[in-house]
Parts: sequence; C-alpha cells; structure tokens
Amino acid sequence: MLNELSWLKPALKVLVLPPTSLVLLALAGLVASRWRPRIGHAIAFAATLALLALSLPVVALWLTERLAPPPVFDIAAAKSAQAIVVLGGGARRYAAEFHGDTLSPLTLERIRYAAIVARATGLPVLVSGGAPQGGAAEAALMRAALEQEFGVPVRWVEAQSRNTHENALLSTATLRAAKITRVVLVTHAFDMRRATAEFAAQGINVVPAATGLTTPHGVNWRDFVPQFDAFSASYYAVYEILGNAAMTLQ
Repeated sequence: MLNELSWLKPALKVLVLPPTSLVLLALAGLVASRWRPRIGHAIAFAATLALLALSLPVVALWLTERLAPPPVFDIAAAKSAQAIVVLGGGARRYAAEFHGDTLSPLTLERIRYAAIVARATGLPVLVSGGAPQGGAAEAALMRAALEQEFGVPVRWVEAQSRNTHENALLSTATLRAAKITRVVLVTHAFDMRRATAEFAAQGINVVPAATGLTTPHGVNWRDFVPQFDAFSASYYAVYEILGNAAMTLQ
C-alpha cells in the first residue's frame, strides 16, 4: 500500500535540498546576527558561499563523481535481459505549444536514449512514472513520445508511481506477471545506483543503460563561472547522495 503521507517526502525534500535549505540558513544567520553578529554573519556568508559553489561546473562535476557513475551501456550484457524499463524524470505542466502537459527535459533525454537501446536490442519496453504534481501521468506522455516521435512501441505502462521506490515496486508487479526477472534499466547516471538497488530489492536484476554520462575532460576557466546547468546538476547529485545515504542506514 502506498504511503498515505504523500506530502511529507516532497516537503522534506524542499526543506533539506538547495536552494531552499541554504536560503533559510542564510536568513537564519541574518536574524541571529542581531544577537550574535559574528556567528550570524558567518552563517549567512557560509550559506551564500555554498549557493555560489553549487553553481560552479567544477563543483557539480566533483559531486557527480561521488556517485560512482555506471559504465557505458554494454549491449552484450543485455542479451540475457527480457525487457527495457524506462523511469520517468518529471513532466512539464501547461505547455501551451503542446496544448497540455509534455515531457520534462530529463524525461525526454531518457526516452531518447531508450529508443536507441530498444532498436539495438529489440526488447519490449515498459515506461514507469505517475503524476506526482498532478496532470498527465509521465508514463502516458513517455509512451506517446516513444511511439509517435521515435517509432518505438511500448508494451507496458506503469502510471501510478511517484518516486524511484514506487517505480521499482509497481513496475515489478507487471514484470513478474510476464515472468521477467532481468531488465535493461534506462535512467540518468545520477539516479542509476539507487534505482538499481530498488529493483534488486524487488528481485529484478538490472543491466544499467544510463544517460547523462560525461566524458573525462580537462578543467578550464569556464568551470569556475556560475551556471544554471551546473546548479541543477549539483542539486540532483546532492539529492542522490542523501538518498543513497538513507538507503544505507535502513
């Protein structure tokens, strides 16, 4: 049974993760500075500095590397797999040019790579993702895009899950009914470790097919210039680091 306190995790996520947590910390420091100027100003300065650091590409790369990114997809390892599972990564609500909801950039990147994997392996596809923010289910949007835009048929649709844990839990019910125990899993590199562990906990063996991998490259001056994409990468890295830590403590 799905957790009835569905609001609790998103609320904690907002409070714990940047930028909200660091903004609140900076505000707390400014308030504290009325009574303890040095301590309060130090807290506010540290929080502001942390926000700036998270927007630097060099910091985002360092955080991402802490997640031990999976290897590039090996088609030979997928020969024993029985299906492809693609996890949703969010939807864009009220997209006027699409006359409704559409895929977020993360989800679009996943299904694009899933289409490549599907053509290379010929395996049937399962898409997984509900509508945690309301509107159209991610899985329904994924299926439409895969079939209509990429020409890849989708056999199964799991449209109730709200997070990675539920992706694995609810997808496994469909997979077991089809007697499937080994899948190629398509998600982002930052999410692969936790997603693989969640599917393994349900008895599903995973061949990772991660997107969002980076090729090693040298550092240049641009890596020390604040960028929105870098902050976004840092956000997901911090989220996964905390998520992996929480799984370890369970």
